[in-house]
Amino acid sequence: MWAVPDSLRTLGRRLAAELRGSPAADIVESCLTNTWTTSMSWGTEPSAAPEVFVRTGDIPAMWLRDSTAQVRPYLAVAADPQVGDVLAGVSRRQIRCVLLDPYANAFNDGPTGAHGEPGDRPTPGEWVWERKYELDSLCAPLQLAYAIRRATGREDHLDEAFHRAARTIVRLWRTEQHHARSPYRFIRPSGPFAGDSLPHDGRGARVGRTGMTWSGFRPSDDACEHGYLVPANALASATLHGLAELASSALHDPELAHESSTLADEIDAGILAHAVVDAGGASVLAYEVDGLGAALLGDDANLPSLLSLPLSGWCTPQDPLYQATRRLVLSTANPSFFGGGYASGVGSTHTPDGHVWPLAIATAGLTGDRTAAAQALETLAATTAGTGLMHESFHADDPARYTRDWFGWANAMFCELALDLCGSGVRHLFPVHPRTATA
Repeated sequence: MWAVPDSLRTLGRRLAAELRGSPAADIVESCLTNTWTTSMSWGTEPSAAPEVFVRTGDIPAMWLRDSTAQVRPYLAVAADPQVGDVLAGVSRRQIRCVLLDPYANAFNDGPTGAHGEPGDRPTPGEWVWERKYELDSLCAPLQLAYAIRRATGREDHLDEAFHRAARTIVRLWRTEQHHARSPYRFIRPSGPFAGDSLPHDGRGARVGRTGMTWSGFRPSDDACEHGYLVPANALASATLHGLAELASSALHDPELAHESSTLADEIDAGILAHAVVDAGGASVLAYEVDGLGAALLGDDANLPSLLSLPLSGWCTPQDPLYQATRRLVLSTANPSFFGGGYASGVGSTHTPDGHVWPLAIATAGLTGDRTAAAQALETLAATTAGTGLMHESFHADDPARYTRDWFGWANAMFCELALDLCGSGVRHLFPVHPRTATA
């Protein structure tokens, strides 16, 4: 267990004091320090600069997406050199992972050869826990690196390896605009979820060219049905604008800056041309499309989601297209929306029917007004079933029926919601689309 820095302890106590009278006050510090004390370790492989491995929690692997989400609240005290060094270490480990296999989503702490499920084809490398290609996974390292620089002013993590990884990511996203040319395949002969394997000999369903970039899997680790995951593409667009800024100011690479901005524009054009659909007379964003006319309406609790688009930096909460999409997502028109006596919110095909996810409840609060944010925090604090930590999901009518005893990503989202309510949020440190920055 790592000793908690004084700056983080002080932040936890301050949040508890500002939330006094709320059940959230009793659990905010434990949620804030959870990842620090349970899930982080200095990398076991030798490196020119220190690296930090972040386990997702009860699984001994590091997901690129989850690790960024788990440490986001620590950006609030990143000026503390101890915290800043750890964040930079997480960034370096993420970059190492991208360079090892940019199509993988989860990694081991070294070349252990451990795999999430045996028999995946092609066989993952020894560093790789799981090789499900998820577009948002490659956004996560770029987002964290950008936020560290914004929070601290440091650039030691923006080294030659980061530069190579950034170019690798942009090149891969270009490839996946034309998925028929892609070398990527994923077949899992057996697994706990129906969405664990891609159809058509591991290629996934057929797609047409849209300008968006393809994703094999959702952030829930379930297979995409239609190939173009709209919220992940929106996040990629905002991320590319952030990368263009880094490429110009820190990497001194005008070619990468231009390529990043151009790709972002193509993705945006694809979203607006192919993913805006009619739903009961209102124009909304689909969750997935295939570029051939098929569209999936609804949303999933895992981020990026349609509900989280303002957190992704792609639009403002007041954007009319977002507001219409939000109304659909938070209604029974969304097959993954559930309501009950204790909570209502978005669930996932990854968990049983009737289960809502704290991730989605926190997201609804973070993208709503202050009243919505306060209500979300109260709901989350009141539905831990006495554990004092966030779960992956719980039944809307019975919080004692939950999945995963604790979930580091959800703990971090709870803390981010508390930070926002107390005026210390960190979302301003992450890239935003230029139109959002001027809105």
